[in-house]
Formats: sequence, C-alpha cells, structure tokens
Amino acid sequence: MALTEFRNVAIVAHVDHGKTTLVDAMLRQSGAFDERAELVDRVMDSGDLEREKGITILAKNTSVRRHGAGSGGADLVFNIIDTPGHADFGGEVERGLNMVDGVVLLIDSSEGPLPQTRFVLRKALAASLPVIIVVNKTDRPDARIDEVVEEAQDLLIDLASDLEDPAAQAAAEHALELPVVFASGRAGKASTTQPANGQEPEGENLDEL
Repeated sequence: MALTEFRNVAIVAHVDHGKTTLVDAMLRQSGAFDERAELVDRVMDSGDLEREKGITILAKNTSVRRHGAGSGGADLVFNIIDTPGHADFGGEVERGLNMVDGVVLLIDSSEGPLPQTRFVLRKALAASLPVIIVVNKTDRPDARIDEVVEEAQDLLIDLASDLEDPAAQAAAEHALELPVVFASGRAGKASTTQPANGQEPEGENLDEL
C-alpha cells in the first residue's frame, strides 16, 4: 500500500487578489474534475451570495494530490483552505490559520500588499507559520512586479520587528530566504523565475508552486 503524506495549507490574500481562481487551476491540473465534467469558475465560492458578489465569505477546504511528490516517493496531499479576503470576515481567516501547517500569501502584482494582506500575514507570523509569497496576476497590463516583491519583503520585516517574538521573527526570516513564486491563476502557470511586467510566468503549469 502506497504511503501518503499530508500538508494543511491556507491561501490568504486581500479581496480580489485571485485566491479562488488559483485554487480552480490547482483542482483542474490535479485531475480533480472528470474529463467530461462541466468546469465552473470559482468552484470554491459555492454559496449563492458568494457567487452573486464574487467574493469568498466562508473558508472552505479542498484537497490536491501530487503523485510521488512526498518523501521516498510517497503521494503528497495538500489540504487547501481557501480563506475570505475581505476584512469583514477576518474571523474565518483566523479559524483557518489555526488548522494549517503553512500559508501561501497571495499578492496582486499591481495592487501590492493591502490592509488585509497585513492582517493575515501578522496572524500567520504570530502563529510561527511558514509563509510562501506568491505574486499573482503577473500578466496584468499594469503589473509592477519588482516594487510589489520589495513591498512584500518590507512588510515581512516590519511585522517581525513589531511582534518582537523570536518565533515570529524566525518565521519572517525563513520566508525571506524562500524564493518568491510568480503566478497567473487565470493562465494556470507558476514559476520562481520573475517574468517581465504584464507577462505570464514561464512555467507550463503550477508545478513549481
């Protein structure tokens, strides 16, 4: 019987920075949908109000399996929590962070870190969770990727010094040592190589993420 490893991961971001679209692409590429299934955009936003408003209100969980990606060739299952991006639903984000091993912090390539980005990153660092920064929507025509990466790293340093907790500071330092991932959830592509502003990442899929 093949071994399976599990990782619990929350995807967090300010509202409309592309979390749910990115999860859509993950599910499609993982084979979660039958080939004949009708693909629905923002499949995780299943509530009527969520679909009407185009925002995530309740945190939801799904799983993505990566065959042979774990230690010793074991399958690796990511339990992914898609969290709300609106500050009014911060309680849902906090609840999600209590259940995960790490955080994917998604930041829009044009808008950069915004208030909810700061809120969720502070909570993640206070919980000593490892953080991966993903600059999303690199193919936006108004992308400013260099500046957004710098703003995200400055935010990490600022929050770490503000918290004054050695564990939080260590989590921030670890995040700074990791490569930034550049993504386009709409295109279903990710890479650790920075693309030019307005261009899709060079990856063929989301494997690098």
